[in-house]
Amino acid sequence: MNKYFSLLFASFFLITTQCNEKKKKEFKTNTNELETTRNYSMVDFKKVPKIDTHIHINSEGKTIIKFARANNFKLLSISVDYSGYPPIREQQIIKRNHLKDDPDIIAFSTVISLEGWNDPNWSTKAIQQLKKDFELGANSVKTWKNIGMEARDKDGNLIVLDDPKFDPILNFIKDQGKVLISHAGEPRNCWLPLDSMTVNNDREYYSKNPKYHMYLHPEMPSYEEQIKHRDNMLAKNPDLPFIGAHMASLEWSVDEIANFLDRFPNANIDLAERISHLQYQSHRNYKKVRDFIIKYQDRILYGTDFEENTESTPKTLEEHMMKIWLKEWEYFNTDNIVTVPQLDTPVKGLKLPKEVVDKLYRLNAERLFPNAWK
Repeated sequence: MNKYFSLLFASFFLITTQCNEKKKKEFKTNTNELETTRNYSMVDFKKVPKIDTHIHINSEGKTIIKFARANNFKLLSISVDYSGYPPIREQQIIKRNHLKDDPDIIAFSTVISLEGWNDPNWSTKAIQQLKKDFELGANSVKTWKNIGMEARDKDGNLIVLDDPKFDPILNFIKDQGKVLISHAGEPRNCWLPLDSMTVNNDREYYSKNPKYHMYLHPEMPSYEEQIKHRDNMLAKNPDLPFIGAHMASLEWSVDEIANFLDRFPNANIDLAERISHLQYQSHRNYKKVRDFIIKYQDRILYGTDFEENTESTPKTLEEHMMKIWLKEWEYFNTDNIVTVPQLDTPVKGLKLPKEVVDKLYRLNAERLFPNAWK
């Protein structure tokens, strides 16, 4: 009898142990699943370290920097060869001063100046200037839409991004381990009449800037030509670390962006001032946009295009920044129905996994700029 009970007890103990082990495995699996699908909420906004990779500080003002610090942001302040901004050299002085004061918050880009383009030694001189800028702290180089849409050579021809004169400069940028940031062309809406544009912010911008509204200038190159020159440049420089600013001017189609990223493995995009185009598309095909961001999570960087200049009012600027930051955080991190001014209809938030959000908001920038934000 004792032997019988001993065998029964042993069998019971074995079965119980196996069940417990099974439960432990199931619990571990479920826990792992929760960890990989867990999302950030609105209360996490200030807690999570973030990087805004596309802002413009064009004065000695500290509003953006102080507000970024208070909200756990670091910043990439970008220079632009634009007549509405201070001269390029002045932009660089401003950015270096901010870097000196706040190296843990600020990194900055320089810019390829087209001054002296017709000089046979222009490329060499441009490289010499970039070398100085890199030595003084610049970690990237910006080209703007004036290349392809505005600047002309002595014969009146538009200067384009795949011009051979850029090749030695781009090789230098690559060899120095720096990144090219390019605003090439404009949103495709730029070539449409105002009432056919997809988002309100484009409609507002081009109504106030008819100079850049290509629908009004049929003598200018087409949208497709602008993109072609940029892509030709990348085809000639496949190893160049690259960020296509403003969703690489392919904002109208996540399919087109996917094709672009597949063709150019060293290319990335930033989202600055183009998130409304994602929202326009996700309102029509939610799954496609969400799947796109998850698939290309290593190639997308968060940015806003905020600007601070001598006319900026701190309170107004802070209110604007917080409004944009929170609206966009809500869109990426929750499945709330979000009202955005750029669209006439609300959109559902994408509720991206937190590991995807971390890449968009920080890790991709740290990978491309490993020595920034010391």
